Amino acid sequence: MSAPILGVDIGGTKVAVGLVDREGRILKQARKPMIANGTADAALEAVTNAIDSLLSQTSDAVQSIGICAPGPLDPKTGVVLNPPNLPCWRNFPLAERIAAKYRVPVKVDNDANAAALAETRWGAARGFRYVFYATIGTGIGTGIVFDGAIYHGHTGSAGEGGHVTIDYQGPVCSCGKRGCIEVMAAGPAIGARARAKLNADPKRSSAMLDLAKGNIASVTSEMVGQANASGDPLAREVLLETVELLTAWLGNIVDLLDPDVVVMGGGVAAMLHPFFDEIKKRLPGWCVNPRASDIPLLMAHYGAESGIAGGAALL
Repeated sequence: MSAPILGVDIGGTKVAVGLVDREGRILKQARKPMIANGTADAALEAVTNAIDSLLSQTSDAVQSIGICAPGPLDPKTGVVLNPPNLPCWRNFPLAERIAAKYRVPVKVDNDANAAALAETRWGAARGFRYVFYATIGTGIGTGIVFDGAIYHGHTGSAGEGGHVTIDYQGPVCSCGKRGCIEVMAAGPAIGARARAKLNADPKRSSAMLDLAKGNIASVTSEMVGQANASGDPLAREVLLETVELLTAWLGNIVDLLDPDVVVMGGGVAAMLHPFFDEIKKRLPGWCVNPRASDIPLLMAHYGAESGIAGGAALL
């Protein structure tokens, strides 16, 4: 049996690491806190501490290390450029520093690209050639895989589907553009839409208010999902508006890429899973592609471990 691959998922607050076999099974994993606002070396030490913690629990030799890191980054060189969530790393040679310590091959990519590859190799998109993957949660990240390889584009920055504008007069996104799908349909936008509806009609009863203990300002996207699951009409109205926005966006993606599968992961995608058939039904109205409704829309195989599996898939 070949040695496992070490997958590393670096976030703004945590480092998750796992040993992954050649079939994409996560054999063992661990988590440690990330140090995002200190020095570059302190952040690197947080990563190596997490790796060392896991390696101390196994006698297996690690074959290689794949890392999901916040972008922007250069996947060819493994240099992290200027990530907003990790201000301590600017033009930081992450792959080179990790390879020097552990003396194995190291690859670095962003989390959505890597998760898209994991889904293609081992998950929901296995057997498909043209894969579009989206993770929808607090933000929206996407990855494109063609014939088993991540499509990076000319500079390595391709696949930023979460920042495709669907309303040029819409709200300003954290990226600086207006009306990105992320600012319109990710978790915070769903919560904001629910709060706006409740404020517009304070007398209207809703399970969302019960979950928020009567405080409209406390309503979150998670509460919208819980209320919808209990049959709340206002929560369903909020989610159907989100479905329409996502369908318009996916119509652009389908017309541009013509994928043979669309895979969605993340907390908001899980909440919207019951609406996947509704998205497929509405998709032809937002596409020129006459076969848009034939494209499978699937829930991702990997959940919270998508970063670990994604890191391993890079190798």
